[in-house]
Amino acid sequence: MQQLIEYVIASGMLGKNPPYQIVAAVVVLLASAFVVLVVALPFAGIVTWVERRVWARIQSRIGPNRVGPQGFLQWLADGIKLICKEDIVPTDADPHLFKLAPYLVMLAWILPWAVMPFSSALILADLNVGILYMTAVTAVTVVGILMAGWSSNDKWSLIGGIRSAAQIISYEIPAGLSIFPVVMMTGTLSMERIIKAQGWTPQHWFLFANPFCFIAAGILFVSALAEGNRTPFDLPEAESELVAGFATEYSGMRYSLFFMAEWGNLFIIGAIIATLFLGGWQAPRVSADPVVMNILQLIVFNAKVLFLVFLSMWIRGTLPRIRIDQLVTVCWKYLVPIAFANLIGTAVWVALWPEGNSVMGYLMVALGAALVVLFMRRVIYYLRRARMELYFRPNI
Repeated sequence: MQQLIEYVIASGMLGKNPPYQIVAAVVVLLASAFVVLVVALPFAGIVTWVERRVWARIQSRIGPNRVGPQGFLQWLADGIKLICKEDIVPTDADPHLFKLAPYLVMLAWILPWAVMPFSSALILADLNVGILYMTAVTAVTVVGILMAGWSSNDKWSLIGGIRSAAQIISYEIPAGLSIFPVVMMTGTLSMERIIKAQGWTPQHWFLFANPFCFIAAGILFVSALAEGNRTPFDLPEAESELVAGFATEYSGMRYSLFFMAEWGNLFIIGAIIATLFLGGWQAPRVSADPVVMNILQLIVFNAKVLFLVFLSMWIRGTLPRIRIDQLVTVCWKYLVPIAFANLIGTAVWVALWPEGNSVMGYLMVALGAALVVLFMRRVIYYLRRARMELYFRPNI
């Protein structure tokens, strides 16, 4: 971003010797608008189509396949339909808070893009408290959801809003505790510096730095799914119990904003975990040209994020929704104590090996590879069994 500001000043696009503050404000504003309109919003729409296709494959269905090639334009058709629908505000609702709530949820999804490190040069603002900023603004979602539930003046909406408050506030604790092991190992809260402290090969990722970080990554992923209201933690919506939860009374475009933020948050979840534990944009140096390297880093970063997005879709299409008491029990009885133990274990590890332990890196990579092999064997086994059952199923 600094290089782009200097380029605009040198090119004279804004006149001769323009004030630095004005140039910086204009560049940041335009870059932010580009990221939101060209990257964030289309991603939130396209991922709805991808997720529906993934669910269909998991559940032996076809999914959307009519609008556009392979049904790709279905997300655009749904968006246009919702925009054209009537925006209804219930008579007994608080109209001001009711209308404001979905925009607050969208704001909590858009703001984290400011510190997202797509490559060594593609980042809007490399804050020295970047990861703290990321976790703080994403937590604002609970305010919008609770506001929507209370202002609707509907019992189902209110229950959904209260559930969301309890859920997000609870899972913020293990999520935050799982971030700090990486902060302790790097000594920084900057997302760029955390990535630079890793390498492009797996043995140099913090995921495999030690057993404590390996467990912390799993806890962070589970907690992020819970904070994002993703299955099996989608209790604030819970269609089978609460109609549509906090969004029951919403219609038209405001209704779509809640779920656009939910699907868009998948990228935020993937970006945080990829940055902290998977090396971020780190890529092998194949060229001395910075443009080529930044493109390669962008591809590597997005590949890691999209893998995690696909994994969350897989989980949603596979696991059933848990009960509210189970959700709270998992958080307070298991994830929080384990996260505290990880924090203490990481502190001891950093005191013993402040520069890291390369042997442990290779051992953890081997352990991770073994777990992946065992998991894929089970997946292949169940795929074969499902096909055999389908083949030998008698015609009724």
